[in-house]
This record gives sequence, structure tokens and C-alpha cells, in this order.
Amino acid sequence: MAPETAVALVLFAFTTSITPGPNNMMLFASGVNFGFRRTIPHMLGIGAGFFSLLIAVGFGLGALLHTVPVLYTTLKFAGGIYLAWIAWKIATSRSLSNGEVGARPMTFLGAAAFQWVNPKAWVMAVTAMATYTDPQQYAFTVLMVGFAFALVNVPSVSTWAGFGSALREWLSVPARLKWFNITMGVLLVLSLWPMLR
Repeated sequence: MAPETAVALVLFAFTTSITPGPNNMMLFASGVNFGFRRTIPHMLGIGAGFFSLLIAVGFGLGALLHTVPVLYTTLKFAGGIYLAWIAWKIATSRSLSNGEVGARPMTFLGAAAFQWVNPKAWVMAVTAMATYTDPQQYAFTVLMVGFAFALVNVPSVSTWAGFGSALREWLSVPARLKWFNITMGVLLVLSLWPMLR
């Protein structure tokens, strides 16, 4: 992979990882509601799940979805339904969790599995593989794309959880938290619109 292509790939990975989308909206809300430390498994799950999705798309799943478009459409809408349910859970949450029984942050496995139904993740994976792989050294460049995203993903998504955690004290006022969670639920649903069209 040429150095300029590698730089472009890392910039693409960083830009798509740090911009608003379903993962970052959920991490922001999790940072507020559960704190940074309890959100770490969620962050790591995103990185692991997206890496596995990228590699699978690079080694044939992307071609299968292109050949059978109904599978891609089914995945998009299944992801949309699941995300709407998560948005509802966030929007109806009314208290900050300090480890009490009841509310829990998303688990590592839950966050990893979510990448497989996250419409933004699919768009990112297909675009990255179509743009940055080289047919002459295909397997190597598929792995390079995966590692580029792994390099920038956790620092990018942790920024959102960190912002949420920083607002935790200010949002400890019940009325503020209520409207924050409602807003985050709505933004989470709205983040799907460009991908579900």
C-alpha cells in the first residue's frame, strides 16, 4: 500500500469513526448515564465487532450482499428496529446509574454484535473495502484496512464516552437528565435516516 493511500485510509477511518452515528450517540448517552469506566466494555466491543465486520466484508461478505441485495436490506431494517428499541430505552431512562441493580451499560458482546446490524458500520465497511483494497495484494490490503480502523476506533469512540462522562455531574439534576436522554434517543433515531433511505 502506497504511503499516500495509507494516510488517506487512516484519515477516512478517523473521520468515519469520530463523526456522529449510532455508536457515538449510544456512547455519549452511556458516558452520562453510567460513567466512563463502566462504558469501556461497550467501547472495546465496538472496536472488536467492527474489525470482525470489516474483515468479513473484505473476504467475501460484501460481494454476497451485493449479489443478494435483499440480505443487505434485511440487515439495514433489522438494525433500524434494534436501534429504535435502544433509543427508546435511552429516552425513557430517568436516573443516573452508579452501579445499582437495574440499568446496565451495553456489554462487550452486545456492542460487538450490534456492529453487524448497524447500518452506518455496513456503509463504512463496504466503502472502505471498495476504496482502499488493492487487487494485486488483496489479502494484505484487507488486513491493512482492518488494522487502520482498529488503530483509530477506540480513541475516537472513547472521546464520545468521555464527553458524556464529563457532563454527568451537570446532568445529575433529574429535569436536565430527562431532556438529555429524550434528546439522545431522538438523535439516535435520526442518525439512522441517511442509511435507511
